[in-house]
Amino acid sequence: MADLSFYVGVIGNIISLLMFLSPVSTFKRIIEHRSTENFESIPYICTLLNASLWTYYGLIKPEYLVSTINGFGVVVEIIYVIVFLIFAPRRLKVKTWILVGLLDLGFLAAAIIVPKLALQQKYQIDALGFLCAGLNVVMYGSPLAAMKTVVTTKSVEYMPFLLSFFLFLNGATWTFYAVLRRDFYLMVPNGIGCFLGVLQLVLYAIYRNAKPSNKNDLSEKLIEEGSQANLISSSNQPPKKKANR
Repeated sequence: MADLSFYVGVIGNIISLLMFLSPVSTFKRIIEHRSTENFESIPYICTLLNASLWTYYGLIKPEYLVSTINGFGVVVEIIYVIVFLIFAPRRLKVKTWILVGLLDLGFLAAAIIVPKLALQQKYQIDALGFLCAGLNVVMYGSPLAAMKTVVTTKSVEYMPFLLSFFLFLNGATWTFYAVLRRDFYLMVPNGIGCFLGVLQLVLYAIYRNAKPSNKNDLSEKLIEEGSQANLISSSNQPPKKKANR
């Protein structure tokens, strides 16, 4: 069973690596245009926080297959945030720095230090696992915004097939790994991610050949949705918002 969990974990690492690298095209566009356009920094800031916490969890558990891939994710997300800060307009740059300070420095430090001071050692892993699982559930909720856009616009333009497919594979693989390792904190969020990935693939099959709403209607709907809070993705999906010029 231990050997099987190792091989499943390796496969999960490969799939997670592809998901961490999925926003590369977005940042290539930002660099080429020398502008962040209408993209937001919050998905990358929160994914950096999530990856940092899972890296720490994997080290103290220990779950080295969890810590290694998330350690890689930390490095990649730091690069994304740095690129974003370079090309963001002043207002967005200030907002990004504030969020980095609050979440990636302040919240991360509190999540590590407070359990050490307030809890006995045997409960520290449980507290951290619960926190990591909660953040993962929030991040896996990000497809809900994309799915709503697909249904309202009858277009899959804002829900790339490969990202949806890797979301499903990632959730399924890590759920299987968690079952083998009997790790509840890995099992619950990734089980939810697998389920949402299936729903995305079903929506893609339904709407991939559907006639999309006309351009004006699509723009109005996306602008209206622009005021909605942006949920964050572990796969790092860019926000599904139409530029408002």
